[in-house]
Formats: sequence, structure tokens, C-alpha cells
Amino acid sequence: MLEGKVWPKGTWVEISRIVLPPGERAPQVPADTAAVPLELRVKGFLQEPAAVGQEACITTLIGRTQRGKVICINPRHIHDFGEPVLELLTIGQELKQLLEGSDDAK
Repeated sequence: MLEGKVWPKGTWVEISRIVLPPGERAPQVPADTAAVPLELRVKGFLQEPAAVGQEACITTLIGRTQRGKVICINPRHIHDFGEPVLELLTIGQELKQLLEGSDDAK
């Protein structure tokens, strides 16, 4: 549906660009991290008409200009902390019990 459609200047989009390919990552990063490229994703307004998958120039909300491949039109703000870590769910209660039973806590 959105593929191939050319979106007008001023459309809110997200672009992507490879900043560092896998072979150029810093030597101190873990091996699994070094095996993938460092990717920049940034949101902004198109400076010229463009389609998804096409290279385009955008202006961010703070006025910076960036160039990259359009990956999303009207991107949402999506954020979460991932799956719960079961061991961390009870740690507050366990710590409270330890401190209440300790002479140092009083």
C-alpha cells in the first residue's frame, strides 16, 4: 500500500543509514555487536518528495539535515523495556526482608 507511493515534501518520515559497516566497528565492542553494522535511524520532515526505500534528505525537529533511505512514513514513538526479567521482579521484596531482618537497617 505504501510501497512505491511518492510522499510530498514536508511528510514526517524515518530514515536509516549505515554509519559503520561490521568491519569498521571499534575493537572493544563484543563480537556479536561487531558482526552487525552500526545503523542510524532518525525522524524528520522530507525536504523533497520521496518513496519508501528511496534515498532522501530530511530536516529533524531541531533543524539538523540528514540523508538516508526512507524506511517509514508517519513513524510512531515505540518504546518499552522488553520482556520482564523474572529474577528482578522479586528482588525489591527480598531486599526489604533482608534489611528489615538486619541490625544495620535499624
